[in-house]
Amino acid sequence: MTTNNNDYYYMTQAIRLAKKGLWTTDPNPRVGCVIVRDNEIVGQGWHERTGDPHAEVYALKIAKDKAKGATCYVTLEPCCHYGKTPPCTDALLKAGIARVVIANVDPNPLVSSKGIEQLVNAGIVVETGILSQEAGKLNPGFCTRMQRGRPYVRCKLAMSLDGRTAMASGESQWITSLAARADVQALRARSSAIMTGAGTILADDPRLTVRENELPKFYPTPPFIRQPLRIIVDEHLSIPTNAKILSESGKTLIFTSTYDEGIKNALEKKGAEVIYLPSQTGGIDLTVMAQKLATDYEVNEVHLETGATLGGAMLRAGLVDELVIYMAPVLMGSKARSLFNLPNINVMSESIPLKIEDIRAVGNDWRITAKIDRQSE
Repeated sequence: MTTNNNDYYYMTQAIRLAKKGLWTTDPNPRVGCVIVRDNEIVGQGWHERTGDPHAEVYALKIAKDKAKGATCYVTLEPCCHYGKTPPCTDALLKAGIARVVIANVDPNPLVSSKGIEQLVNAGIVVETGILSQEAGKLNPGFCTRMQRGRPYVRCKLAMSLDGRTAMASGESQWITSLAARADVQALRARSSAIMTGAGTILADDPRLTVRENELPKFYPTPPFIRQPLRIIVDEHLSIPTNAKILSESGKTLIFTSTYDEGIKNALEKKGAEVIYLPSQTGGIDLTVMAQKLATDYEVNEVHLETGATLGGAMLRAGLVDELVIYMAPVLMGSKARSLFNLPNINVMSESIPLKIEDIRAVGNDWRITAKIDRQSE
């Protein structure tokens, strides 16, 4: 391996470029590319949205003849198959690239290591694993969908300092500050889908959309805002047809274990798609739902905004990967509602281990990001 400090520098630039597609590439992965010749960046690009050229193609278009003999830095293994666009490996070979530095191997079985093999067989020097951990943070959902057959689930919660999410009456607006709520809009914008339960729809009547005017100003706003798929888990088909979520543009899925042709038709006339799943003990089979979202709808990242019941059920099913908790400087008392409904945890050995990834101030609140510690399970 001929890795040097310049490799880390240029890969950092490629990761920076890939982040520009954070809100727009779904269901494709976010990818950035930098082409360097004689220690000068001669081309760069990122994948903007599915169906558009990939990052390598944009970078090669800028580099033109200067790509010959150059090094290509790319955050994800170049594709080698025909999909909605031609293979990027063919474009790199045609341009005369001499060396390719890759952060991560593509987890897609259609590509995984095959692109690298094609480049090596053509005489191109290939280096892998440069800043792989940092680049991996770009695409947790794409990787989870390809490797585990389900989406990556990020559960957003707002709580008081004493760990409460709503008053006993259900009142919860607003626990956190405007800054925290704007930060949540950025989480929504990067997600493939926003999920909630019927209880939240009945209590709060949310729209579950990305509101462009509320996005944090320090984020670069893309030329278009993609509205994520909206998902409602509604075991008994209890949501009304005049719910605000059904009046929004875009697609709404309703998962249920109740078969009622009349209600189903009424909801579908409002534009929703109602999907029947057999029930299991405790409600809808959430694992089957997650698999269906991955295979039938290409959902990479689910943004879960819900109450303690669905949140607890998703946790118990092993489907939550990350918690993003906004903690407000307020006390709500012992009668207020807790974060999750987890009735079967009675001793410390049954507790769910977490790994704190980040803690930072957002306005007057604190944002805590934690991953489920699968190694300790």
